[in-house]
This record gives sequence, C-alpha cells and structure tokens, in this order.
Amino acid sequence: MAAGYLDILRTRHAARLLTGTLVGRLPNGTAPIAIVLFTRAEGGSYALAGALAAVYGLGTAVGQPLLGRAVDLYGQPRVQLPAAVLSALGMALLAVAGFGSLPLAYGAVALAGVATPPLEGGLRALWPSVLGGGEDRVHRAYAMDAVAQEVMFTVGPLLVTLLVSLWSPAAALLVINVIGVLGALSVVLSEPSRTWRSAPREAHWLGALRSPGLLALLGCFFFVGLALGSITVAGVAYADDQGRESVYGWLMAALGLGALIGGALYGARQWSGPPERRLRVIVALLALGYLPLTLTPGVVAMTVLAGVAGVFLAPAIACSFIVVDRHAPRGTVTEAFSWLVTTFGVGAAAGTAVAGPAVELGGTAWSFAVAGAGGVAALLVLLATGKVLAAPGHSAVAVRGSENDRNGAVEPGFSSGHQA
Repeated sequence: MAAGYLDILRTRHAARLLTGTLVGRLPNGTAPIAIVLFTRAEGGSYALAGALAAVYGLGTAVGQPLLGRAVDLYGQPRVQLPAAVLSALGMALLAVAGFGSLPLAYGAVALAGVATPPLEGGLRALWPSVLGGGEDRVHRAYAMDAVAQEVMFTVGPLLVTLLVSLWSPAAALLVINVIGVLGALSVVLSEPSRTWRSAPREAHWLGALRSPGLLALLGCFFFVGLALGSITVAGVAYADDQGRESVYGWLMAALGLGALIGGALYGARQWSGPPERRLRVIVALLALGYLPLTLTPGVVAMTVLAGVAGVFLAPAIACSFIVVDRHAPRGTVTEAFSWLVTTFGVGAAAGTAVAGPAVELGGTAWSFAVAGAGGVAALLVLLATGKVLAAPGHSAVAVRGSENDRNGAVEPGFSSGHQA
C-alpha cells in the first residue's frame, strides 16, 4: 500500500501538486463548518447558518464548471490564482462585516463560493501527464488523492475549532482563507500547471454534460453530497445537545479518519471488472453506514459510528474519478471533474438547507436521517442508470497515451524528465 503511494510521490512535482491542492482547497473543505460556527457565535439560528452554507455551496456549484471550462480553454494559472484571491476576499468580507446587513453577508458568501478555484479538477487533469499516462499509476493516484482529501477533512475541522478556541470564528475564516491562497499559489507556480494544456475539444455548448454516463454519475453524487451536507449541521446540533462544542470537531474528524482508512485500503490493491459495477457496491455500503447515525447514542459510541460511516466515502470518490475519466468527452477533463465537484456541492448545499429545519422540527435524529436518505437515494440512481453507465465513452488516460505513442512524444509542455 505505502510502496505504491511512495512511488507516485517520488515522481517529480507530484508531492508539491498534491500538497498545494489540498492546502488550496482547505477553505472550500472547511467553509460549511466555519460558516456554521461563525453564524452561531454571532447569534444566528441554525436555519440562517444552513442557508448561508447552502448559498456558499450553490455558489461553488455555479462557479466550478464555469471555471473548469475556463481552465480547459485558457490554462490553469490564469484562472486558479485570481479565483482563489476573490474567494478569500468574499470570506474576509463576511468575517469583517458580520450580519449587520444580511444581503451583504449573503453576497459575500456567494462570491466566496462562485470564485472557489477548481483545484480539485485541475489536479486530476494533471495526473496523467505528470505520471506518464499509465492507467494503473493514474488510478492509484486517484485513490491517493481521495485518501489525502480525507486527511484534509480530518485535520480541517480540528484546525477550525482550534482557531475558534484560540481566537474567534471570524479569525478562523480569515486564517483558513489566507492559507488557501498560498496553496493555490504553490500549484500555479509549478511547471506542470504552467505548461499544461487540455486536449482539443469538440465545440459544444453542453461541454462535458453531453455524456449520459457522466450525468448519471452526477445524479448519484448529488445525493452523496446531500448526505454529507446534512451531517455538517446535524453534527453541530449533536454537539449542542451534549453541551460541548469540541464534540463536533471529533465527530467530523472521525468521519474523515474512517474515510482515510477506507481509501487507503481501497488504493492498496488492483481491482478487476468495470468500475461502474464496483461503484454500486461501494455506494450501497456507504448508505448502510449512514443509517445508524440516527440512533444518536453517547459521544463515544457516536464517534465510532461516525468513523464507520466514513469508511466507504473515499473509495466511492476514488472510484468515481475513474468513472468520470471513462465517460468525459475529449478535451473536457477539468470541466468534467469540476461538474462532479459542483454536483457534490449542490447536494451538500441542499443537505445543509434541509438539515437546519429538520433539527428545529424533529431534533438531531431527524437531521441525521437526512444523511441516511441521501445515501439510499444515491444507490437508487446508480441502479436506475446501470445501462447508461455500462457504455463508457473513452478513457482520457488511454486517449492521451495513444496520442503520445503516435506522436513519439509526451503531452505538449512536458519533458521526459517529468515521467516516472
């Protein structure tokens, strides 16, 4: 397991790109938590906190595919860094202005969401060229990527709660976003990011969305996002029930740690058979893990349940990367991955929006029930679209590899020194 990941990390630029992307995505990964804690500290209700987090998620949903398409057309540095700065300024405006003007607060959160840089999709577009185009290594990089994300989702909540306890929720918003800009800067200054160019694409107003298989996958991950978004609010409500704010950080960390373990185990072996079939099994187990959270037992038992619920999250994400790669139309790789992030964000926004009123209407257990329902719905989407997903379009990795073989060279902008 470790040997395979170390082999990837030893490849030139790989460690820097992975680390920079994770650091750059820290504001996006912790925004729902930071927004909820900031709103509660300012005296806002759960409904307001959920609404603000939902606006952020919807802003991300609007911005990611547009920025992803811009990256495919104009390259990474010209899009990623300006977007990161604008997003940070939006969060800074929220932290400084507070809720003196609700329209201003909503506008600041919307700006932060819309301008969130598509670093996640950008990294996955870079892997084939950085790693030499071999499918096995790229797929392992996808798994490592998913595992590393869970490190961020494990450390992120703890970092936010630490900053809140040391200073304030407003300071947490500011510090997290400054760190995010530095991460984006590290990525766009790297040689692979500066020289990467997307493959030629067919002009089509739908872009990546003209792939039926991609649409099916997006439908599934809308509901996965809904489940996770509802847990963000439900976890805060559970911590309030227990009378300890720190409980929330531990629940989120346990969820991330479970996903980290699951992703590491998933990436440790080579899988046979269609990834679409494997994804159905993983999502079924993911849904099964969310359902016991509605029991809301004591803190220790609830932390264990959160860890178990997270085990199949990273494998589901890693497997979805492969499915996206198989179904994305040529020349739309960053946009396709960005649509996955977008749909996930829309689902998370819907989850936070629903879970807030669910807490006030039926208590904490109802908000965790939203997560269970989301997991079940995600599985039903995959079952209903099995025939569509069974007919992939092409593998972006394979296409790049065949182009390189024909041309006798690696992808434009990369020298053989960048290959493994």
